[in-house]
Amino acid sequence: MTPGDNGASTPEDDDPFGYLYADGQARGAQPPSGGGYGYPNSVSRVRAVGERRYGQQPGPYGQQPQGTYGQGVPQQGAYGQPNAHYQAPETLPGGAPPAGHRTAPPAPGRRGPNTKGLLIGAIAVVAAVVIGIGVAMINGNTDDDESGNQATAAPTQSQSQSPSPTGSSSPTAGELPKTDAASGSVQLSGGAAAASDVQGAQAAGGTYVGGLNTAGASVTWTVDNIPEAGAYTIFTRYSVTGEDQSMTVSVNGKEFGSKIGFRNWRSAPDGDFAKGWTHSYVWPTLDKGRNTISISCQPGDKCNVLLDQMWIKKGRVTS
Repeated sequence: MTPGDNGASTPEDDDPFGYLYADGQARGAQPPSGGGYGYPNSVSRVRAVGERRYGQQPGPYGQQPQGTYGQGVPQQGAYGQPNAHYQAPETLPGGAPPAGHRTAPPAPGRRGPNTKGLLIGAIAVVAAVVIGIGVAMINGNTDDDESGNQATAAPTQSQSQSPSPTGSSSPTAGELPKTDAASGSVQLSGGAAAASDVQGAQAAGGTYVGGLNTAGASVTWTVDNIPEAGAYTIFTRYSVTGEDQSMTVSVNGKEFGSKIGFRNWRSAPDGDFAKGWTHSYVWPTLDKGRNTISISCQPGDKCNVLLDQMWIKKGRVTS
């Protein structure tokens, strides 16, 4: 069998090992002899590597093809002969290294990325964020609980308030008017008088107003420059002992709807006024500009009270 055109047989009849079987031998299959094997005129033909090119006419076995297709196809050398256009892989950029060549080992001391350290750092960051969120949520809940308790305990009309050890009942700069009960801006009548023999009053010179435990006794305070009409809170600092007390409040000549309570928050024993100082408040409506506020002992009131100071805040507040 020699290189050449295909015979008349079909590819499915081309069995290179047909000579091993009886039916193949009956059909003329022969063992390899002189460069080919299989059925006569079979489709499969042995060709040298690089012998055939598209558009070329094959020449004799082992010779160079005659001519090229399209002017530009390089001439292929004879089988087994070196090709002028061939270059070994190791001579090309990135080609295979020559035989016997060893790749240099990596430089000592060079290490890859520290993935373990990065993982530990990421876990630490996540833990810090979770802890921060937890602390913020705990603080937020605590604030909400405290504000809710204050709102629930707020009185609707008037209410005496438990003492504050930090002195929060005292006014600060920028608030509405404040006065000492025994100052010249306050009118005393009906037996009310200034005194200073009981310790603990915060007014100038430790002076307070006593003598209120008589029907008709009163303390009247005239204030100016109320910025606008609306709800306000009038605070009083006072002292009581023994039983809780209550007195009448009037604003601009009209009696307020409820009395101001003077409770014994300090649990001061009867007669020990030095231990009974605390404060109370009432929520009247004031006019813009001038207002007259009076605290008096009317029939049915309990008036065994010492008055120290009075001040005003805008809105209905408790401290």
